Amino acid sequence: MSDLGQSVAAAAARVEAGDPDRFAATMAVPAAERARLWPLYAANLEIARAPWASSEPMVAEMRLQWWVDALEALAEEGHAPRHEIGAALVPLRAAAPHLMALAEARRRDCWNEPFADAAELSTYLAETSGTLFRAAGVVFGADAAAQAALARYGAAAGLAAWLRAVPELRARGRAPLPDAAPEAIAGLARAALAELAAARAELRRAPAPVRRAMLPGWQAPAVLGLAARAPGRVTQDGLGRSEFSRRFGLLRAALTI
Repeated sequence: MSDLGQSVAAAAARVEAGDPDRFAATMAVPAAERARLWPLYAANLEIARAPWASSEPMVAEMRLQWWVDALEALAEEGHAPRHEIGAALVPLRAAAPHLMALAEARRRDCWNEPFADAAELSTYLAETSGTLFRAAGVVFGADAAAQAALARYGAAAGLAAWLRAVPELRARGRAPLPDAAPEAIAGLARAALAELAAARAELRRAPAPVRRAMLPGWQAPAVLGLAARAPGRVTQDGLGRSEFSRRFGLLRAALTI
C-alpha cells in the first residue's frame, strides 16, 4: 500500500473509532468519495479533541495551535502535516482554509466560558459544524451557493449533535446551553428544523456527491424533532435513539438524499 493509501486507511480507522456516526454515514457513500472524506473527518476529529487534551487551557490551546499551523502550511505551501493522516490531507488542500477556520473556532472549547445567548451558540455551531459541512462541499467542487447551503445544513445538524451531548458536557463541568429552559430549547430545535428543510431544498439540484455531504446529519431531523416535542429530555436523560432507529434513518437518508 502506498504512503497515501496508508494515510487514508489510518484516517478511516480514526473516524471509525472516534466518530462512529460519521463513519457510518461515510460508509453509505461510494468508495471513491470515502477516500476524500476520511481525512477530512479525521482532521475534524483531531481538532475537536485537541481542546480537551489538557485541563490547562493554555496547554490545550498549544495543541490546537499545532493544527492551525499545520493546516496553514498545507493551505499556503502544500506541505503535508506531520501526522499519520497528513499525506491524506494533501489532496484536500482546497479545504485546508476551512479546517483552519474550524480550528480557530475550537479555541473556545479550551476555556470554560458559557455562551452569552442563543446567537453566540449559533455562531459557534456555524463556525464548527457548519464549516465542516462546507469543507466537505469544497472537496467535491460545490459552487458558492451549494457551499453556503451545506454550511446552513451543517450548523443546524450541529445543534442536534450539541443537544445530544448536553448531559456529557454538563458532567464535564460545562454550561452548554445559554438558556436551559424547556421553551428556549424547543425554540432552538424548531429554528434548526426549519434551517435543515430550507438548506436541503436549496441543495436539491446540486451534484450527487455534494448532496451526499449532508449524510452525516442524518439523525438531525429526528433528534431536533424530539427536542422540540420533549425539550426536558435534553437536560434529563438525553436524546439517544435505538440502534434500529439509527440504522433505518441512515438507510432512508442515503436513499433519498
